[in-house]
Amino acid sequence: MRVAVTRETREGETRVAMVPELVAKLSALGHEVLVEPGAGAGALHTDEAYAAAGAVLADDPYSDAELVCSVQPLPRDLARRLASGTVTVSFLPTAAELDLVRDYRDLGVTALAMELVPRISRAQSMDALSSQSLVSGYRCAVVCAGLLRRFLPLNMTAAGTVPPAEVVVLGAGVAGLQAIATARRLGAVVKAYDVRAAAAEEIRSMGAQAIELDLPTLDGAGGYAREMTEERAALQRELLAPYVAAADGLITTAAVPGRTAPVLVTRGMVEAMSAGSVVVDLAADSGGNVEGSVPGEVVRVGRAQVWGGRNVPAQMPEPASRLYAQNVLNLVALLSGDAGSLSLDWDDEIIAGACVTHDGVVRHEPTARLLDAPDPEGGLA
Repeated sequence: MRVAVTRETREGETRVAMVPELVAKLSALGHEVLVEPGAGAGALHTDEAYAAAGAVLADDPYSDAELVCSVQPLPRDLARRLASGTVTVSFLPTAAELDLVRDYRDLGVTALAMELVPRISRAQSMDALSSQSLVSGYRCAVVCAGLLRRFLPLNMTAAGTVPPAEVVVLGAGVAGLQAIATARRLGAVVKAYDVRAAAAEEIRSMGAQAIELDLPTLDGAGGYAREMTEERAALQRELLAPYVAAADGLITTAAVPGRTAPVLVTRGMVEAMSAGSVVVDLAADSGGNVEGSVPGEVVRVGRAQVWGGRNVPAQMPEPASRLYAQNVLNLVALLSGDAGSLSLDWDDEIIAGACVTHDGVVRHEPTARLLDAPDPEGGLA
């Protein structure tokens, strides 16, 4: 099978879908790897490194490719050059990419979305959401430490004692736990909260204090939290307010793919923080956990600086690309039949769950419903 690796063209995207060190493993599966020149530049991988690993550099790797790997969804002009039956593997936020989904459907392209890989034990090695969240969580803690104009750890000197900074983390999924672990390694006193029942023990296992509110838990499917009512959200904000006000640094990480991020912290809560405080909103790209945060910008709210995350994994492209490429490799291995042929087993829940379009049909039901919904100007969306 001919596997094409694209050069990412979306603004701010520095990652690449395959790294040189894994090209040989793709070749060992019987595949020919075609890499667009410059594909790895943002992640510090040279064309020469790909060639040395056995990849073929090709200005147009798409025309004859049977499988196209990317991080972001393909540009529509490139997608329209794909032959019927081509398989694409990428992140594909369908609600924001309905036109591209239509193109894939009409062209007969099989589109697999990395964020739709089911969260089951057998698919852990393909879970790109988790691998990229790991990078994001680390980055958030480092950003918080960098913006704070004080030590994070306790320092006892002959000149006196410098107390440790207090960091509060809201959301204890993969990103939140990594933010907790990193802030703890840097020496901060960390407190954290999550609406899921199991999260308190995970928070404590990282050496942080679990914030316990007198509220029912909201465990949902796939390890995510269920959506909360506005009444509960308001009560949660009220109970969290004193913890936020006392924090030197606040990191928020609560986001679910395909949904608007919940507002965990109001502007008023941030305004109650002390001078020099820092707020890091990892979910700014998807609506924001913090009222007033702006993706890709640092804004001032009251006396605090509020950093809005924008494509945070791409801010650490080398490790993010390596982890993502391993996820892609493991999925491609699942798709690989004898002698490197393409094998799509629709009885496999990983392949079936990740598939958005195949053979002229939108197989992902939520996306199909969006496409069938009438748009405001009449007709179908």
